[in-house]
Amino acid sequence: MATLHASLFTAPSRSGGRLSPLRLAAFSSLALPIYAAQGPLAVYLPAIYAQHYGLPLATIGLIFLLERIWGAVADPLIGMLGDRSGSRRGWIVTGAALYAAAAGVLFFPPPGFGAMLLSIGLFLFYLGWSMIQIPYLAWSGELSDDYHERTRIATYGTVAGSLSLLLVLVLPTIIDQLYPEDAALKLASFGLVVIGGLALSLPLAFSAVDDRPRARSARASLPFGQTLMLIARDRLLLRVIASDFAVTTGQLIRSALIVFFVGAYMGRPDWASGLFLFQFVFGIAAGPIWMRIAARLGKHRTAILGELVQVAINLGLLLVTPARFPLLLALTLAQGLAQGSGNLMLRAIVADVADKHRLQTGADRTTLFFSVFSLTSKAGMAAAIGIALPLVAWFGFSPTAPNTPAALDGLLYVFALGPALAHLMSAACLYGFPLGQAEQERIRRALAARAG
Repeated sequence: MATLHASLFTAPSRSGGRLSPLRLAAFSSLALPIYAAQGPLAVYLPAIYAQHYGLPLATIGLIFLLERIWGAVADPLIGMLGDRSGSRRGWIVTGAALYAAAAGVLFFPPPGFGAMLLSIGLFLFYLGWSMIQIPYLAWSGELSDDYHERTRIATYGTVAGSLSLLLVLVLPTIIDQLYPEDAALKLASFGLVVIGGLALSLPLAFSAVDDRPRARSARASLPFGQTLMLIARDRLLLRVIASDFAVTTGQLIRSALIVFFVGAYMGRPDWASGLFLFQFVFGIAAGPIWMRIAARLGKHRTAILGELVQVAINLGLLLVTPARFPLLLALTLAQGLAQGSGNLMLRAIVADVADKHRLQTGADRTTLFFSVFSLTSKAGMAAAIGIALPLVAWFGFSPTAPNTPAALDGLLYVFALGPALAHLMSAACLYGFPLGQAEQERIRRALAARAG
C-alpha cells in the first residue's frame, strides 16, 4: 500500500512531465469547497436573504459591493505576502479556519440575522476564501512548466469546481420538490457541502503534492505601493485580469438573475433550480472539450472563441418568451457546453504571464499574479450583484410583489444583454494576445538556461 501511495503521489518537478490523473484529481479536490459557495452566493443567497429574511435588494447589492472593495486591498496583500513566505499550506490551513467559521454564519443564520451579520460574515468569508484560493491557484501554476500541461491542470480544477457547483445545485432541486418553502434547509445544505468538503479535501490535496519552499532568491520583496505599480505596468497581466473580470461579471449577472427570470418572467418557479442544474450537467463535460480545442488553437484563441459563443447564446435569450420554454432549454444546454471556457484558459495563461515576468525581472511573483486574478473573479461577482440587482429594481422589478410587463421586460434585457456585452468585452481584451505556445516555450528555455 505504501508503494502504491508513493507511486501515485510523488511530487512533480517543473520539467514539464505529465502528471498522473489520480494525483491531479486529488490535488484538484481542493477546488470543491472553494467553488461550492460560488453558486449559492451568486444565485441563491441574495434571493433567500431578500425573500425570507427581509433584506432589501439594494442593501444586499451594496454589501456585496463594499466587501469586494475590501478585497481590492486584501487579495494583492495576500499575494505579496505569499510570495515572500514561499509556503502554500500554512496560508491554506489558516484560511480554511476563517472560511469554515464564516460559512457557519452565512449558511446557518442565527436569530436576528440582518445586514450587520451579513456584512461580518461576508468579510471573514471572502478573507478566508482568498487565503485558500490564491495560494492554491499559484501552487497549481507551479506544478508544470509545459504550455499544454498547464491547460490540463487548469481543466482538472475547472471540472472539480463544476462538480462542486453541480452538487450544490442538486441539493436545492431536491429540496424544492420535498420542502419548497424551507429556505433554512437550503442554506444548511450549502453549508454542509462547503464545510464538509473542506474537511475532506484538505488532507487529500496535501498528500497529493509536496509543498516545497522556493529558493529565497526567487522571492519578491517590495513595498505594497510599489507592488501595485508593478501590477499596473504589466500589460499582459492587465489584459488577462480585464478579460477575467468581464467574463465573470457576465456569468454572474446571469446567475444572480436566473431565479427571478425563470420564476417571474417565465412563470416556472418549479424550474428555477432545475434549469441551473441542467446547465451545469453539461458544463462538466465542457472542460475536456475546450482543453482539446486549446491544444489546436492555443489558449487565448480558444478563450476568444468561447466568449463569442457566449455572446451569441445570451443574445438568443432576447427571443425567449414564457411560451418558448423549449428555446430556453436549448440555450441553457448551449450555455453549459460553453461554460467556463474563458475562465479555464485565463487561469492557465496567468502562469505563463508570471513566467515572462520572472524572465524579465528575476523575481518570482506567481502568487501575487494569481492574487490579482482571484481578485478580478470576486470583483466580477460583486459587480454582477451590485449592478444587476439595483438595475432590475430600477426597472420596477420586485421579488415579492406582482410585476408589470415593463418590469419583466427590464428583467429580460438585463438578463440577456448584460452578459452578452460582458463576454464581448472579455473577447476584445484577448484579441492579438502575444503570449502563445511558441513564445511560452522560448521563455521556458531561457529560464532553464538561467537556472544552469
